[in-house]
Amino acid sequence: MIVLGLTGSIGMGKSTTAQLFEAEGVPVYDADAAVHALYAKGGAAAAPIEAAFPGVTVDGAVDRTRLSAEVVGKPEALKRLEAIVHPLVGHSRQSFFEAAQASGADVVVLDIPLLFETGGERNVDAVVVVSAPEALQRERVLARPGMTAEKLDAILARQTPDAEKRARADFVIDTARGLEPARAEVRAVLAAVRAPGWTGRRAR
Repeated sequence: MIVLGLTGSIGMGKSTTAQLFEAEGVPVYDADAAVHALYAKGGAAAAPIEAAFPGVTVDGAVDRTRLSAEVVGKPEALKRLEAIVHPLVGHSRQSFFEAAQASGADVVVLDIPLLFETGGERNVDAVVVVSAPEALQRERVLARPGMTAEKLDAILARQTPDAEKRARADFVIDTARGLEPARAEVRAVLAAVRAPGWTGRRAR
């Protein structure tokens, strides 16, 4: 089974691109959605996070604002949080792989916003980076409710620059030209990795 890592900076169109892969019948694992499920009421991470950081849950769900106040800028606290969350995310990802394999999927996509930042590119067969010009990126993000230029700059400061992502990618999907050209690029990626003789990162 070929594993594609899908990544891209905020506002580049990664979520839409993930949907295009799904439309081609490719199972997609959404890392952010997995964490949201773990943090929700009844989620596997809620109780252990509350035990480690008392007062960060509200009505049984992790309040991200309260949790951020406990861990941002505090490396030891962040390590404690990661020690709780990472194994649980790993377990949910393993369940995804098992279900995909059982369904006969030959390609799967891991949608991971911080793929390069966490070294995740070493665990996939190819990296697909979603990109668009900076002006379009800023226009898309600043149109979101509650978003400011300052917030956007702070988010971008924590992310690997787009130019570096593109340079390190195996495939780049440009979302600036609209949905159908992006769909064609997704199909081209799938055709490339399914071609006889194609070798992924993990096999090199």
